Amino acid sequence: MFPMRVLVTGTDGYIGSLLGPLLLRAGFDVVGLDAGFYRDGVLYTNPIEQGMFPQTLARDLRSVTSADLRGFDAMVHLAELSNDPLGETNPQVTYEINHLGSVALAEAARDAGLRRFVYASSCSVYGAGSSDFMTEESPVNPQTAYARCKTMVERDVGALASGGFSPTFLRNATAFGTSPRMRFDIVLNNLAGLAWTTRRIAMTSDGTPWRPLVHALDICQAVLQVLKAPVEAIHGEIFNVGDNSQNYRVGEIARIVGEVFPGCEVSLGTDTADNRSYRVSFDKIHRHLPAFHCDWNAHSGAEQLRKLFERIAMPREIFEFRAFTRLKQIRHLLETGQINDHYFWQP
Repeated sequence: MFPMRVLVTGTDGYIGSLLGPLLLRAGFDVVGLDAGFYRDGVLYTNPIEQGMFPQTLARDLRSVTSADLRGFDAMVHLAELSNDPLGETNPQVTYEINHLGSVALAEAARDAGLRRFVYASSCSVYGAGSSDFMTEESPVNPQTAYARCKTMVERDVGALASGGFSPTFLRNATAFGTSPRMRFDIVLNNLAGLAWTTRRIAMTSDGTPWRPLVHALDICQAVLQVLKAPVEAIHGEIFNVGDNSQNYRVGEIARIVGEVFPGCEVSLGTDTADNRSYRVSFDKIHRHLPAFHCDWNAHSGAEQLRKLFERIAMPREIFEFRAFTRLKQIRHLLETGQINDHYFWQP
């Protein structure tokens, strides 16, 4: 298998900034690609990993051709517009980037001779699921443009699978945990940031919806195991990424954060406007990739966040900084004319 040359899209993102160094340490030859929307924000630096970040090309994924990809063995595709609120801001552009752009990227990878294509999908495709545990065979019920694009990419890139091209789809649970390119617009990170900066967690919902969680580093481990696995174990497969023990009600996540941040007041609301709720089974990934396991849970992730906030003495203005919230940052780039209405950088 080695040396395997891997292109990782989204290396300047929340997960990509962790994945690049991890793959380099594992012995892969890694090149990154990123449009650079979120480079304004770095929450912390890790001196131990200085020099362990891959060379990253400043490119929009929509401009990549098969000629650009020759010489690579595999691609890990993280770079899309994320998350649900951002995707709903301009559904047409979300469709152009997340669906059409990702499918075109996979076609270019296939044409360039790459043998593996690992796609970061999402458990949000289950949407308003039943009370039963959702498996990879369960019907999808996406509620947003972001989630609908995920299902369409799985369908269209899955159709490209052949003897020489093996796509794999990782339906990640909702991520959490520290990252240099931090995100405070995902549930556990957001609640931890609120607890640290305001000593209050005032939720608008009643806390009953189910959310599966997975640490960003555990997502990186899943990618690593897919790249290392025999092709017959991952060819054309969809895997939910997480652990059965990490299906939480949102109110439970809030209470865990409250325990880790002493003196924090936790209160629930009554708003039920968001009907997304799903529990997920993660049995399949453990069968196909027995070396994969989750090292983190909500409690240890909240403790990791608290220790980081203490170390950097994080003030409220950093928690609220636009670059750590996807929707805020894209709106800033649009309002200042740095990107146009189709999210291309302006000259």
